[in-house]
Amino acid sequence: MQVSSITAHVLRAPLEEPFAFSQFSYTHREAMLVEVRTDDGLVGWGEAYGPARLTGTIVHEFLGPLLLGQDPRDVEANWELLYARSVDYGQKGVMLAAISALDIACWDIKSRAVGQPLYRMLGGSHADSIQCYATGFYFPQSEPVERRFEREARRFVADGFRAMKIKVGLGVERDVELVQRVRGVVGPAVKLMIDANHAYTPTEAIALGRKLEDADLWWFEEPVSCIDVDAYLEVKSRINIPLAGGECESTRFGFKPWLQRRAFDYCQPDICACGGVSEGMKIAALASLTGIHVTPHAWGSAIGQAAALHFYAARPRQPFTLTPDRKLIECDCSENPLRTSIVREPIAFVDGDWKLPTTAGLGVEVLPEALEQYRAG
Repeated sequence: MQVSSITAHVLRAPLEEPFAFSQFSYTHREAMLVEVRTDDGLVGWGEAYGPARLTGTIVHEFLGPLLLGQDPRDVEANWELLYARSVDYGQKGVMLAAISALDIACWDIKSRAVGQPLYRMLGGSHADSIQCYATGFYFPQSEPVERRFEREARRFVADGFRAMKIKVGLGVERDVELVQRVRGVVGPAVKLMIDANHAYTPTEAIALGRKLEDADLWWFEEPVSCIDVDAYLEVKSRINIPLAGGECESTRFGFKPWLQRRAFDYCQPDICACGGVSEGMKIAALASLTGIHVTPHAWGSAIGQAAALHFYAARPRQPFTLTPDRKLIECDCSENPLRTSIVREPIAFVDGDWKLPTTAGLGVEVLPEALEQYRAG
């Protein structure tokens, strides 16, 4: 089996309602999907996180040609080939996102070739579903934030979610008010997390964390700069809320200092950014040495969502006891046609859980007409 063609699909979908978080506002969602075809007719799909045109160019002009003629089932050898060629130009960011897309596509082909779901190729899962937490509570332009947060909280509970993540970053006092409003709506039984998207200084993050210690938060995600290990350690030492982070980090090499120093309690590699499935499993193995729970960041299209689910279903459990950790994976609930409209059947969501696919590969089939509909001009 050999790779016969590689196509980078740059997609862009307008939003009915723009939204924002602490760093940016969005009027569109975009994605770069990689389609890898083999000489015997198999097709694999992958996704790159980040600026779609940039990652598409990297795949088309630089990395993709290296895989032509290679056996896509040789995932480790292919990853090393791509990384060795790119390491002089970027050890993270768009270069690793492009590698991630190609790696996911190769794993999709490898598992399709033997007729198994990807998570079984990675080590399997003893469960048939994984509990989700709803990611939402973005800052709207059309109505007061308080009203939107209360309405979303009620909707998520009605949809069966038993955990949800709230965006913060509007200032310490405003954040406290909004989180308390949501807690008042959902009650004490629902797990709540907060995510600042690295909006705060350590002093501000500590102040917010201390004011919310009675809110029973599951974690405080990206409280401070995503490139400052010491800032995380400062915050962690001075509040009683677990920290989460890592969505902006890449490769086992990048995660090593964060894990060795236990800078966060929940490690969140994005499979579409960190180096793909191959590197995600290595990051998870490193985390298992330090007892840190790994749960992937998942904010992409239906392809990225599926890749995150398969990875999470197979990653090493923590701790090694008769009662191991309860898995909890991100389910982006913001508007995104590239998550809901580009595949024939999205991953099934039932009573707050994602059902693990039983079909081969990633378990989703991309619609050709959707690629044309959302193709960036």
